[in-house]
Amino acid sequence: MTSLDLDNTHAKPSRFANSNEGASKSVKKVVIAGGGTAGWMAATALSRLLGKSISVTLVESKDIGIVGVGEATIPPIRTFHKLLGIDEKAFMKASQATFKLGIEFQNWRESDHSYIHSFGITGRECWAGEFHHFWLRAKEYGFADDFGDYCPELIAAKQGKFATSDAMPLNFAYHFDAVAYGRFLKQLAIQAGVTHIEGDIKQVEQCPTSGNITALRLTDNTHISGDFFIDCTGFKGLLIEETLHTGYDNWQHYLMCDRAVAMQTELTDAPLPYTKSVANHAGWRWQIPLQQRMGNGLVYCSRYMSDDEAIDTLKSQVTGNPINTPRVIRFTPGKRRMGWNKNCVALGLASGFIEPLESTSIHLIMTGLVRLMRLFPFDGVTQSAIDEYNTKFASEMDAILDFIVMHYKVTNRTDSPFWQQCQRMDIPQSLTHKLRLFEETGRVFLDDGDIFRVDSWTQVLMGQGLMPKQYHKVADEMSEEALKQFMAGLKQQVTQRVNSLPSHHAFLSQYLG
Repeated sequence: MTSLDLDNTHAKPSRFANSNEGASKSVKKVVIAGGGTAGWMAATALSRLLGKSISVTLVESKDIGIVGVGEATIPPIRTFHKLLGIDEKAFMKASQATFKLGIEFQNWRESDHSYIHSFGITGRECWAGEFHHFWLRAKEYGFADDFGDYCPELIAAKQGKFATSDAMPLNFAYHFDAVAYGRFLKQLAIQAGVTHIEGDIKQVEQCPTSGNITALRLTDNTHISGDFFIDCTGFKGLLIEETLHTGYDNWQHYLMCDRAVAMQTELTDAPLPYTKSVANHAGWRWQIPLQQRMGNGLVYCSRYMSDDEAIDTLKSQVTGNPINTPRVIRFTPGKRRMGWNKNCVALGLASGFIEPLESTSIHLIMTGLVRLMRLFPFDGVTQSAIDEYNTKFASEMDAILDFIVMHYKVTNRTDSPFWQQCQRMDIPQSLTHKLRLFEETGRVFLDDGDIFRVDSWTQVLMGQGLMPKQYHKVADEMSEEALKQFMAGLKQQVTQRVNSLPSHHAFLSQYLG
């Protein structure tokens, strides 16, 4: 480290031009517009991790309804919770949470076919090739079992089993009640010093020179000034879009589904440790099992299914008595052209929306928050920080887009106009390359922003029906007999490990008391 790094008392102005000089005011007061999952995640993270340096105020309307049917997550949420010092048992009890080992996809490849995308590592890889290369060679010899049989998380999910310990950890996430989760985080945030204000925002005030947001004025004329603002106002993006006119990239030409209907029902069986996604002629239906109820929903394309048909279809396919009335939610898949604009960052639905097929919504809130805190403008907003945030934001959203579109494109279904259009539709060039690379070579190389590992890509690609034409020849370095023993040993390890697990329901009851 140079002396300049240690002492910048006499530092000269940067030689690199800062196009955001008007926003160089230090950030002491952060204002979050909107509550819900995104707002209270932001409030909790900022107050618990940066609370000695900044003050945090959250403004939310008590009149905005939330569809709390349940949320499914992916494993990095556990790391986020540890970072915030959240007690797992307390969180699970407060939010009716259950454990999640993956997602079962029914009718996606073709009708009456199912596979599981689990969170586990399948088999064992080597320096040059992932496990599926060895599996493909073993398949040629005729002694390979189903690909998923070599993944403990996948087999545990199929058998409805779960347990975790330091000695035998499983890679898992959670299902939980989104509204209850927000209430739980709200308590933590307020305990950490967050100021909570209820009210409707009447006006967003801006600096006439820089265009930066300076304050929120509520309908009762309460004036809330701030140095930095976080937009958690949902689809409308009151700050990021209606005020700053950031722009929106519409992805409906890739993702045709534009509506969802959601409802809760009573549980009829013990909750399973995975989410279900069941495809139909115009979209797909989810099931998210909580401790005491089931979260249900239907995601669909309004060109091929009406709202009334969607409601009737969902009602006819759910199990258990309904707890609430189905509610239709309209959305436009896509993303803001900038996640950070001037002195405002958008999180959650305000930043964009990719349908919840792979449970990425809460993950995107989390990664946006971590990215913001790593780049936090304590000494003033800089264009370099904005650019870095937006580059990573775009890369992450594009990578998730590829992964979701892949489910619709790689399929044998042509039984309805919806699926026929999926077969015909253009896809991002990046996804075209990934699909061709996997089919021709069996290789998967991840983008910088890709949140899904090679295991996820291989499980879903082969589950959807795309098989590589070749395997990496590193698999040939192992003799046929050695490969046979290798595969049998892996299968035996998985079988023994899963056999020792209790049922998910039994573990939940014991763990949460």
